[in-house]
Amino acid sequence: MWCSLNSYKTTELMVTEDMNQALAKALEEQQSEVISADTIRVFNNYLQTEDLKGKAVLALDTEKGFQPRPQVSTATILALSDQRPSMVLWSMVVLWGMYCLYQHRRRVTMGMFGGLALQEGSFVDAKGCVVRLTPMQQQLMEMLWQSPSHKLSKTEICDALWPKKEDASETLYTLVRRLKPIIEEHSNLKIEVDRGRAYGLTIR
Repeated sequence: MWCSLNSYKTTELMVTEDMNQALAKALEEQQSEVISADTIRVFNNYLQTEDLKGKAVLALDTEKGFQPRPQVSTATILALSDQRPSMVLWSMVVLWGMYCLYQHRRRVTMGMFGGLALQEGSFVDAKGCVVRLTPMQQQLMEMLWQSPSHKLSKTEICDALWPKKEDASETLYTLVRRLKPIIEEHSNLKIEVDRGRAYGLTIR
């Protein structure tokens, strides 16, 4: 953007200087400040920028006693400015963005199981969106995820999550009950319960 704006401003200054010198010479030759067809023709002849000829116009500046003032459209200045460097930079930005998006999706897809992936300590779905879990839900999911069979016994889970609690069965049941709909909403996985003795992640 800076490169494009800088090129535009530089061209605008050059065009303004060219039009002003052309107008000064045209008025000097005509020896009159009245705009006529001849004034416009002479004005265009004195323009040094070839691509500007026929595109610049003369207008009356009412704030300065109806004095002639050269004008040119923004589109003309933009067309005259060199936008190639900025276009190259914009192309590079777009390509880099596409590459980053591709790499992100690729990383997610490579570690995916049932529509979920564990990336940098967070679970993400197939679209790359983070699945928001409570700390306990996150711990349980990571334990099941990192288990080779994606399955753990109730004892293993309770000992890891609540080592000081004598009977954490009810707490585990509540944790699983609240975790189930979140996992099923964001993936093709479900938490399967084996008669209350084991818990595992399976594909629906």
